[in-house]
Amino acid sequence: MPNFNIAVLDGDGIGPEVIAEAIKVLDVVADKFGHTFAYTKAPVGAVAIDQTGDPLPEYTLSLCKKSDALLFGAIGHPRFDNDPSAKVRPEQGLLRLRKELGLFANLRPVASYDELADLSPLRPERMKGVDMLIVRELTGGIYFGEKGRKDNGNTAFDTCTYTRMEIERIVKMGFVEARARRGKLTLVDKANVMESSRLWREITRELAQENEDVELNFMFVDNAAMQLILNPAQFDVIVTSNMFGDILSDASSVLAGSLGLLPSSSIGSTVGMFEPIHGSWPEGAGQDRANPVAAILSAAMMLDHLELREEASAIRGAVNKVLGQGVGTEDLRPTTKVGTREFGDRIAAAL
Repeated sequence: MPNFNIAVLDGDGIGPEVIAEAIKVLDVVADKFGHTFAYTKAPVGAVAIDQTGDPLPEYTLSLCKKSDALLFGAIGHPRFDNDPSAKVRPEQGLLRLRKELGLFANLRPVASYDELADLSPLRPERMKGVDMLIVRELTGGIYFGEKGRKDNGNTAFDTCTYTRMEIERIVKMGFVEARARRGKLTLVDKANVMESSRLWREITRELAQENEDVELNFMFVDNAAMQLILNPAQFDVIVTSNMFGDILSDASSVLAGSLGLLPSSSIGSTVGMFEPIHGSWPEGAGQDRANPVAAILSAAMMLDHLELREEASAIRGAVNKVLGQGVGTEDLRPTTKVGTREFGDRIAAAL
């Protein structure tokens, strides 16, 4: 009987509610397939700042490092969002966690559901067959480069720096993911303007010689943003830098019709982190309104990472079955809505 130690970081806002439903489904998996998941909770984000003054307390980081995987809710609170002068912020904990755990790749799948085609802002024919994976470099680039002010604060700068090692490891992961899917990789860059993008393109061409079974395409980021709307079904795996990936993955997230449907994983070391892409939505916290599907599908991605692929597939099948029944939380089905807990109950029962 395989045993797994799971660090649970509920975080802020609706994080605890959606993670509770993911654990509910994981408990059914454990019972059905004969596993044991041991959950240990720790604070992160605004909750952790309130408790300790630190968005990522040492206990939390230590727990994550010795766990098999990390299930993450959401972080953020308006009192920090509305105060640009705040020196300690919830998001600092997430950035540090990625860095400390060596989570250099963010994987974000985006797929269309025929049952929910009416929710997408795109016409149904444009959403037909959409099934993509955005692989975003997570610990380098402009977010982590040298930054500062000069000229008495009147000039600001942020430096975008990438090393060969950082680019190689994320592009190699992109090729692996593409090979396991439909065999098509698109590198998104700005090589017509940026020197760092030219290095990305050079290294990707080199690696393509070892991956000739994968079809490789290049696309400038401005065109990619346009193509995500015009013809999203053309994409299989997109690999891109930290900032471009941040923007494109958020743009792609609206295609399915609700942020509440989309999971993600941050991987790179032995410990992976799995989290819904939606924010903490503090206005809806504690009201049984949040959509738990993204958290539940994040748990499925966690099972894939733990090489429990049959179990992960069973969760996805249960989600599809319940979505096909025409019910959901208010973001999906305002006229036949159910609460967070009932939605989780239905998925657990389908499983």
